[in-house]
Amino acid sequence: MTNQTAAPADVLLADGTIATISRLVPSDAPEVLSLHESVSDDASRLRFFTVSRRAGAAYASHLTAIDNDLGLAFVARRHGQLVGVASAEVDGSTAEIAFLVADDAHGLGIGTLLLEHLAAAARDAGIRTFRAEVLVENHPMIDVLADAGYAATKQFRGTAVTWEISTSPTAAVLDAADGRERVSEARSLGPLLAPRNVAVVGVRRDGQGIGNAVLRSIQNGGFTGTTYLVHPDAETLGDLPAHRSIRQIPERVDVAIVAVPASRVLDAVRDAAEAGVGATVIVTSGFGELGADGRQLENQVLQIAREHDMRIVGPNCLGLLCNGTDVRLNATFSSAVPPSGGLAIASQSGGVGIALLDLARELEIGVQSFVSLGNQADVTSADLMAAWCDDPAVTAAALYLESLDKPAKFARLARRFSEQKPLLAVVGGRSAGGARAGASHTASAATSAAGVQALFARSGVIQCHGVDELAHAARFLTEQKVPAGNKIAIVSNAGGIGILAADTADDLGMVVPELSEALQARIREHVTGTIGIGNPVDLGAAARPGNAAQVVELLLASGEVDALVVAVVATSVSDPTELVAAVAQARAAAPQTPVALVTMGGIDLSGTDVAQLTTFSSLDDSLQALDHAVRYGEWLRSPRPVFDEFDDDRMNRARQVAGVLTGRSTATEQWLAPGDQQALLGPYGVSLVGEVATGAEEAAAAAERLGFPVAVKVADPAVVHKTDRGLVQVGLTSAEAVADAVNDFQQTLETPEAPVLVQPMVAGVELAIGLVRHPTFGPLVMVAAGGVATDVLDDRRFLMPPITQPDAAHALRGLRIWPLLNGYRGSSSVDLEALEHLVVAVGQLACEIPEIAELDLNPVMANAAGAAVVDIKVRLRPTDESSGPDPRQLGAQPPA
Repeated sequence: MTNQTAAPADVLLADGTIATISRLVPSDAPEVLSLHESVSDDASRLRFFTVSRRAGAAYASHLTAIDNDLGLAFVARRHGQLVGVASAEVDGSTAEIAFLVADDAHGLGIGTLLLEHLAAAARDAGIRTFRAEVLVENHPMIDVLADAGYAATKQFRGTAVTWEISTSPTAAVLDAADGRERVSEARSLGPLLAPRNVAVVGVRRDGQGIGNAVLRSIQNGGFTGTTYLVHPDAETLGDLPAHRSIRQIPERVDVAIVAVPASRVLDAVRDAAEAGVGATVIVTSGFGELGADGRQLENQVLQIAREHDMRIVGPNCLGLLCNGTDVRLNATFSSAVPPSGGLAIASQSGGVGIALLDLARELEIGVQSFVSLGNQADVTSADLMAAWCDDPAVTAAALYLESLDKPAKFARLARRFSEQKPLLAVVGGRSAGGARAGASHTASAATSAAGVQALFARSGVIQCHGVDELAHAARFLTEQKVPAGNKIAIVSNAGGIGILAADTADDLGMVVPELSEALQARIREHVTGTIGIGNPVDLGAAARPGNAAQVVELLLASGEVDALVVAVVATSVSDPTELVAAVAQARAAAPQTPVALVTMGGIDLSGTDVAQLTTFSSLDDSLQALDHAVRYGEWLRSPRPVFDEFDDDRMNRARQVAGVLTGRSTATEQWLAPGDQQALLGPYGVSLVGEVATGAEEAAAAAERLGFPVAVKVADPAVVHKTDRGLVQVGLTSAEAVADAVNDFQQTLETPEAPVLVQPMVAGVELAIGLVRHPTFGPLVMVAAGGVATDVLDDRRFLMPPITQPDAAHALRGLRIWPLLNGYRGSSSVDLEALEHLVVAVGQLACEIPEIAELDLNPVMANAAGAAVVDIKVRLRPTDESSGPDPRQLGAQPPA
């Protein structure tokens, strides 16, 4: 497996500062020796079990002299100084680990981060176990080993304890790493999200330009802190004093807004970094979005920021809005400021950001903060999610994304966020045209629809298809409780509107159940005539407010529905505002059940208290928002996935087979023959039905063993378009027919040695299960309708490994052909457990054998007896050419 930790990685420490972890190289020798010489006597004794300094010097020399090709030694640097070293010395399948951290760098999590990098490198090298000998009084080291989350055993021997630690990642490891990252991000981004002061760099004397627009927004927005202006020449700008540099400002600045031309940004960033600014927002364009020169300038900006623990937002962004009750800062060049509330927004596009803010203002959605990400040189949506996750002032988040640079990190953090509060997202660049536009706008590769679908399904992200849809769903989820189920009731004073609402709800997958006879009887007391009451409930055009309130109260108290949609249409026979007021009053009696109010016909709600209702002017908008809430509730109630531990023995054996197969060919990649497929895939329970034979006689004998009728096909992976060339024959009922078919194949191919696959004829529902490695998202597993229907029906779901049995079951149930699998019109249900196991196995192959670049099981014939794999295609390539992140990767992630 390719070592994912080979490149230097910037990591956030517990105090929010930044360190860099990299492989130890010989040139590190002087700094490693200096570290061993500089630590206290007590630290040296705890590390080497002796007060002698010779042991430290000798080990430093030994460490920098040994071969580190396996990447089993790392160093950590902070502010340019080497502050930590970790090593793993190999002994068979075990490695002895040791750490040393500078005295003034204890408590920052450096040891834990070094351990994560060591474990990732060890897994790549086939090392399954770490061993560490630690003095019982070495509490910092014991805390590192105990708190990291790895499976461990320990044995006490006198004054020391021997730890044995598995290098395999577990849920506990990921949880611990994510928890540390959330705390670190919150501290690192604290100055950005709750600034006490702001400095604006780039305000012109003539009052024009973006810098002045940002300044006006700050002033008009009523910033609760202090505003400073920076100008190289002016002493005052308007009625505010100006400073020649940020370093001259008399207090430490939390946020600097940089709006100078691109050619001057580097100097402004250096000034901010040297002044100790917490975060710099670069609204200036002209960086990575313009090509190689711009990317180089962007990288220089980032390097300066890293060296000084300063975070960067942008460049090429709209700015920053902090909109809490305690901190209010509109440092954008947009005047669309929504009311204060709990929604946090991040957008890669400034234009989309303006649209979202404008919609939030128009719909009165309470917003806590807005960050325009721009080119994402540093701060990303994942960083913000980590900071927002444990912030009680943030009740939901909405994202507009055009690229995902670290999908594994995003997926983990998004799941943690979604488990606590709603996370909504719109992804641009799903189409070919959108991808081209996104690439030119953000200088990043656009995400793919399949990868996004898989990632969001895993993480509980509520995917919307436009900013309007996102805004309405966000409003509903921030104002109403999450529905307890998918059963909804519809109430209207216009029968046709109720019918349309029921149709739309059904199309979306919600249930509009018929109400019980007892409940209908009670509702009938409050409506007149023969109006429908089974659900939808038609109040009638002349409905009275009191009757409407009674019906709403009955429905909310019934326990028969999980949400309520009330549509009020303005008529000339009743006062619609009184109806709305009655519904609002009735709703107060059952605050746990979400209620959407739809008003039609120009109803004026000013002066009407609808605070406990979420109001819409469109029936479709209300039902779409409710459906998102319903799906989110279903995800929340689903059990948290428990992944099987990686089988290291099986993986190592399979990796050896893959290594032999890839080494056997000089080609960059190769398709495997059935025999090689079995050697590689068989241990995972993935096997072709039938037997491989060579020659007519062997094929006929195989057919006799399998039983007639049979199918026979050429099994050479180099032969393509087999069906078109007559190299597949089915329904053969005798040994003679099989022999004739094989002879025909040999004549067509002009070779007597072509292997053939003899298979029994298997009936059932055709499916396709596949694996492909996406350059951004890594391995994706596809579950789809199979055979020729795969492309015709476009009925497929994608999953991001590792995959649990509930993941597989949910994907199968999401297919349009699901009724065929579940026993359509009295037919037998297929063996769903066998299908689910097959999907899980493909996920295991994705995680454990990165040499598999592509795997296609199509068709898989599912019936009551099991799941028979009729055809397999496997493409291998060396791991150094495999693309995408490793799903086993821990994620000692850089903050950018």
